[in-house]
Amino acid sequence: MQRWFFLVDRKKQKIKVPRKMSLKKQPEQPEILSQEWAFSVCVPNIGAKEKVVLTGSTPELGEWNYKKCVVLDYTEERNIWTKTVIIPNTCDVFYRYAICLINEENGDTVVRRWETNIRPRVIKENVIVPATDIFGEYDGKHRVCRGWLTTQTLVQFKFMNNPWKLKSRLSGRLMNIKVTPVQLSFGNEPHVEDSSLSTDTMDVVVPMGVFVEVATLDNDPALCNLQPQEQFGREYKKDGVLLVNVYAPNPKGLAYLIDFYSYSTRASIEDPPCHIGYTYVLPNMFKPSEGCLELPVTCNVKHRPLGTVNFEYLIICPMEDSLCNLEVSYAKHWDPTWTGLEVGHRGLGASFKTKEGNAIRENTIASLKKAAASGADMLEFDVQLSKDMIPVIYHDFHVCISMKRKKEVDFTEMLELPVKDLTLEHLQKLKVYHLVEGRNHEILFFDEDLEEHQPFPTLEEALKTLDEHVGFNIELKWTMEMNDGTFELNNPFDMNTYVDKVLEVVLKHAGQRRIVLSCFNPDICTMARNKQNKYPVMFLTVGITEKYQPYRDPRCLSIPAAVQNAISSDILGIVAHTEDLLRDPTQVKLAKDAGLVIFCWGDDNNDKNTIMKLKEMGLHAVIYDKLDQYITKEVKESIFLMEARESQRDIMRLAALDAPPPSESSSSTHSAGDSATRPFLDLAVRHRAGVPSTVTSLESLASSIDIRDEPDKNLKRNRDIIMTIDKESQVKEQRGTFKGLFSAGTRDQGDASKGSPKKSRVDNL
Repeated sequence: MQRWFFLVDRKKQKIKVPRKMSLKKQPEQPEILSQEWAFSVCVPNIGAKEKVVLTGSTPELGEWNYKKCVVLDYTEERNIWTKTVIIPNTCDVFYRYAICLINEENGDTVVRRWETNIRPRVIKENVIVPATDIFGEYDGKHRVCRGWLTTQTLVQFKFMNNPWKLKSRLSGRLMNIKVTPVQLSFGNEPHVEDSSLSTDTMDVVVPMGVFVEVATLDNDPALCNLQPQEQFGREYKKDGVLLVNVYAPNPKGLAYLIDFYSYSTRASIEDPPCHIGYTYVLPNMFKPSEGCLELPVTCNVKHRPLGTVNFEYLIICPMEDSLCNLEVSYAKHWDPTWTGLEVGHRGLGASFKTKEGNAIRENTIASLKKAAASGADMLEFDVQLSKDMIPVIYHDFHVCISMKRKKEVDFTEMLELPVKDLTLEHLQKLKVYHLVEGRNHEILFFDEDLEEHQPFPTLEEALKTLDEHVGFNIELKWTMEMNDGTFELNNPFDMNTYVDKVLEVVLKHAGQRRIVLSCFNPDICTMARNKQNKYPVMFLTVGITEKYQPYRDPRCLSIPAAVQNAISSDILGIVAHTEDLLRDPTQVKLAKDAGLVIFCWGDDNNDKNTIMKLKEMGLHAVIYDKLDQYITKEVKESIFLMEARESQRDIMRLAALDAPPPSESSSSTHSAGDSATRPFLDLAVRHRAGVPSTVTSLESLASSIDIRDEPDKNLKRNRDIIMTIDKESQVKEQRGTFKGLFSAGTRDQGDASKGSPKKSRVDNL
């Protein structure tokens, strides 16, 4: 029977759609931000009680703070020091090793030696397997330097100028001198250092953390270097200099036993020397920083006087503020390309030596700026302390103040006062004259209304005002004793206080500027080297001369003596007098063969031909007057400014090589393998990790030189070249350059959905 269509049930038919197989949503893999890393290092020749520590750029590694170092554990079976530490997995990790003494009772840390390669060790982002390091050796170099004074104090004994007067039977005999620290307050279990024992001092107690090192100024560099004191001390040679350094955490609780030994004329080679006599030095005999003592020498057998011994001492205390860390040290660093640098003497030159002196007053901001704009690589100037202990820039120890009445016009009498007796306000507001002006009753400068031409600018002002790409050679101005027994300045500040105040300003405000510290006083050089670990120190010397009265200290009398002193003080080099160098040019090779950097100073430098000759001799830097007239450069720019520009170009070139082509950047993404091998360029992460950046933008390099004060066409041309770079092209280039180089947390949403998570070191473990 046929069914009528209108009688059919019109229920809505369900259309069955075939089900497709769906993909199960995978949970997102969390990015691993940190991991365990096993640090291990082989350290030869480590002393008793010394420990190997690790420091680095991350909080887990102490952020370069020597107080927060990670102490490694010694594995005797493998003869290595090792420690497993959590480190970030999103950036490069920088680190160094150091050898320290750590007081378990109070946590005081003494840095004995540490790695000082300018570039620290690095764990690259794509490195997955730890390796065993060798202390001090990496990047094909071996760089290990001595530490600085953190909590301990250095007491130096200086035996020179034939220090003893003994009975006639002992006169003319060679003597060995040994200094042994003696603990005055004894504990229940005193610790005795084997290195300080002799057959005559077996009962001497030396506390833990006390070390004795000796150096002899000699033609043999091995004797000049500080070495541990031997059982019977070090021989003193006639007219020689013997330095004994005692490092102690608590010097006020120590006395010092000085023993004298001599070999018998009938003794064989194997026989030990005879103990002739001794003397004691008590801590209450010392002045705060320096002094001289004359003490009786007592016979070892009959306990009767044998004569007297005369010696000088120097006490170096650590700085109160911990302004130094283990991030970087330039103390023994000098780039081989830094040769023949041109240094402006007192800025643009001395103003009062001759009537033809410089038109701009010496040691002023205006003079320093003019020299910098004229192309100086470094600026040399002198620093003293005002009465209120503010470091100011001025050369002479004394100034003149007029004693004229208010209504008088002519000079009547000039009062000479030490700079140290006037406060900064007095120096900057009173009408102060140079000694030449006061003694000749002649005013040479009429610049009262020009702020930057005023004398006595502060060191802090100079550091903040001058272009950071111009280096500073800061001369620490300190009084010296002449050979006739007089002093250049009487009753100065305490030496420790003076050096601390200057170093505090430098360490706080120098930034990335290249700094070299120098002084004529060898003790100031020793202080500046031991109080900080960042900036190099150089020993200024007059040497053999007919122009200046010689000093009493034998370390200052010749260039060879200065070289020997620089080695014993562990400083960068010397600043020699050109008169002595021209007399004997072979002395340049003497200093360089000893591994020292050598500058030169003197009136002989104020000649273009002499400057060229000194450069040909291999001098690392020449300090001279009128730099704007005598400069030998074709392009008047600091070498450090040019290096900063090259560094900027290298970064831009590296980024350009790493950037993908424009056609691919919009259609493709980087794979995980590519990101693991890509050079690390995340500057923000580097900054957070505590890595200093030396990159300076081209615009800032150009604007850092104020050309309004310098009409030189070459300088204007160089700035115009820099400023004509199209800013828009730089922005576009950097957008393409840094795309995809940042961590996953900073990627845009589109890239994050397409790309895989960032590859880490633990992915391949």
